[in-house]
Amino acid sequence: MIHRSSLRLCAFAGTILLSVALAAQPLSAQTPAQPEREQLLNGLRLLFWLKPGSPEVILKLRINSGSAFDLAGKSGQMALLGDMLFPDPATVDYFTDEMGGKLDVSVTYDSTTITMVGKASELEQIAEVLRNALLSTQLTPEVVTRVRDARIKLLRDTSIVPATVADRALAARLYGDFPYGRPASGSPEDVARVDRADLMQARDRFLNSNNATLAVIGGVTKQRAMKTLRQILGPWRKSEQIVPTTFRQPPAPDTRTLIVNVPGPGVEVRLATRGVSRSDTDFHTALVLAKVAQHRWQATSPELSKQPVFVKTDAHVLPGAFVMGATVTELTAVDSLTNARKVLDSLMSTPATAEELERARTEAINEISANLAKPDALADPWLDADTYRLSAPQDEIALLRSVTAAEVQRVANRLFNKTIVSVVAGEAAALKAALQGRFQYEVLGEIAAPAPSQKSPTKPATNDKPG
Repeated sequence: MIHRSSLRLCAFAGTILLSVALAAQPLSAQTPAQPEREQLLNGLRLLFWLKPGSPEVILKLRINSGSAFDLAGKSGQMALLGDMLFPDPATVDYFTDEMGGKLDVSVTYDSTTITMVGKASELEQIAEVLRNALLSTQLTPEVVTRVRDARIKLLRDTSIVPATVADRALAARLYGDFPYGRPASGSPEDVARVDRADLMQARDRFLNSNNATLAVIGGVTKQRAMKTLRQILGPWRKSEQIVPTTFRQPPAPDTRTLIVNVPGPGVEVRLATRGVSRSDTDFHTALVLAKVAQHRWQATSPELSKQPVFVKTDAHVLPGAFVMGATVTELTAVDSLTNARKVLDSLMSTPATAEELERARTEAINEISANLAKPDALADPWLDADTYRLSAPQDEIALLRSVTAAEVQRVANRLFNKTIVSVVAGEAAALKAALQGRFQYEVLGEIAAPAPSQKSPTKPATNDKPG
């Protein structure tokens, strides 16, 4: 007993020392470096962090439209368009092999981000590759078919993973037909419905210069960069009107636990409620709340210490979700679900202790710091400010450090007084037997009696900062 107490005391002391060290960091380490700003005549916003003489240059283009705009029944449309920007594998090989860099396209619900890392001496060639992707996208029938088939194969290979099945079922349960209820990467069935005309329409609606920001980082002069970008990206067409992120709000979700039949032996447990938007003033408090929730859940369910477990805040332009998830066994699935609900209740009634709060803040800060330490992440706070319509780039670390126990409890009451949805993915027969008499449930794909009437929860998720 004395030995265990000593270990806990050492761990707590280590946490305190780490937080003191973080607090002692100079302000410049916490505040994102200011860029030089310019704008082309076509509305393309430019951000520069230039170090002439450095051998590397990074171009990071953020287009402020993502898979939230996928057509109904065609999830993955924007992700497929992202694949179409650089459909030739030789282009990727050129960046990785010839220049020792990388070429990456990332499509989220909110944005499409192109990251290009290469040699500073090749700036003009890099910009030309980007121009061809944006202005001369290869949307021939043959290329569309080839790239679409490749995405469908990828989705089929990953869609059978139990964790993925549970995550997608949870999103559909929570949001229904709302865009966040569809996978951003698409489903095999939906991507198969996307045709060439859909991609051409998406390109014309969303890939426009005044809907984007380009960051340039590294070893070129501003004069050279401006000349190159004016010549090569100046002809990029601007849009007469930016498509706003406005959607009809989803209906109240079904509160019965959804059983999804997938092969064992493990069971994926998920619990979620609608959360905050990225621009919400409570976003950083929600990040800390997630860490406190995870530690309390693991403390109430010792088996989770040996299993994959997570609690996270998924925030987007519109409010996302607060999600708890774990991989457990059939014997512990119901208890894990029960304890997760107890944790949510405890967070509303019992403030985080000083130790809980310090541990949660430190973990959240460490994650943010690790992301910001990546060379191509230097521009992210400014790109996020554009995408999420923030008044200014945020000092993430300072905002996390300032979160208090009272704020964590307040946000817990704000989020967890709403409808909670739950999903268990595993062998359906065993899960039905386990849930019987403890939770009302529905089995995906089985005809069941209508769900019991539910009082409408607090106003469904809306964008707290319209835009």
